[in-house]
Amino acid sequence: MKNKTIMFYINAIHDGGAERVMLQLAKRFADAGYRAVLVTSFVDDWEYPVPEGVERISMEQRQREQSRLKRNLSRIAALRRLIKEYRPKALISFMAEPNFRAILAAAFLPVKTIVSVRNDPEREYAGKLGRLVGKLLLPMADGCVFQTEQARDWFPKKLGKKSEVIMNQVDETFFAAHGPEDGAYVMTAGRLTAQKNQAMLIRAFAAIAPQVENELRIYGEGELRGELEELIASLGMEERIRLMGASGNMPEVLSKAGLFVLPSDYEGMPNALLEAMASGLCCISTDCPCGGPGAVIDDGISGRLIPVGDQSTLAGTMLELLRDKNSIREMGEKARAKAEKFRPQAVFRQWKNYLETVVGD
Repeated sequence: MKNKTIMFYINAIHDGGAERVMLQLAKRFADAGYRAVLVTSFVDDWEYPVPEGVERISMEQRQREQSRLKRNLSRIAALRRLIKEYRPKALISFMAEPNFRAILAAAFLPVKTIVSVRNDPEREYAGKLGRLVGKLLLPMADGCVFQTEQARDWFPKKLGKKSEVIMNQVDETFFAAHGPEDGAYVMTAGRLTAQKNQAMLIRAFAAIAPQVENELRIYGEGELRGELEELIASLGMEERIRLMGASGNMPEVLSKAGLFVLPSDYEGMPNALLEAMASGLCCISTDCPCGGPGAVIDDGISGRLIPVGDQSTLAGTMLELLRDKNSIREMGEKARAKAEKFRPQAVFRQWKNYLETVVGD
């Protein structure tokens, strides 16, 4: 590419898997000699640090209180001005609102737009307006990166034909994590939201707690913390189930765990699951839409898949594995081997090759 400026656009860089992936991707391109310009809609009180070598621009210093129409129009106009100023060869956007803004802002300008779908399209593009954006507007992009085949199949074939399925990268520090022979606790990680369904995990673990010695640790923060604390207390599980908050050293946390559980109702490609697999942990996950866990776990070989919302099966599967140390160890080893495809350099190579295909270099 003669013009090596790439612009990345997302609403914010506070807590979230898509935000982390975009920052990692921008850093990879910067390290490879590209000019990586990260554009956000607003600055938040807490944010992930911007990697060295990545230029950060924010349209708003604080999120403005505007109607949805005014907010979108002002951000489309601001993004268009930035495209004209920086003249990137490609504009890469993540998430539903930034995706349609990117397409409209780049219209008739000499820049290629690559949008990326990061969650279950049935949720991310829900409602009449969401379907209009997903089915009619997104196919106008020059390219699209999906995380699963299931997500790609939701969109028109016009978009699918010029798209690529690329999984998330996992930092090398997770591959270096080695857990003990007998992990001390069962764990999960993710925002405390209805989507992640930690409540089902709490009830399932409480059902088997008298038969095992492990405790359950839940990492993450979110709006349901108070509700989950009340649930734990109502079950009399305060000594066995702990809400740990956010961790600043997840590789170490995973290295000391014995079993990882993802009880989500829906996901894109869950970073927490990929990181647990790279750490060599046996994982149980719901086989949730849009197919992320099912794409990375070979059921019964590199982990276990259970139906969404099936508390009884989750309890039984946890109990079975916690009583069978050999299966936990073998599945953890197979999970780590499967995770080789998530290594940063392998994922970046896919992105770079796809970008060069879209821009024509």
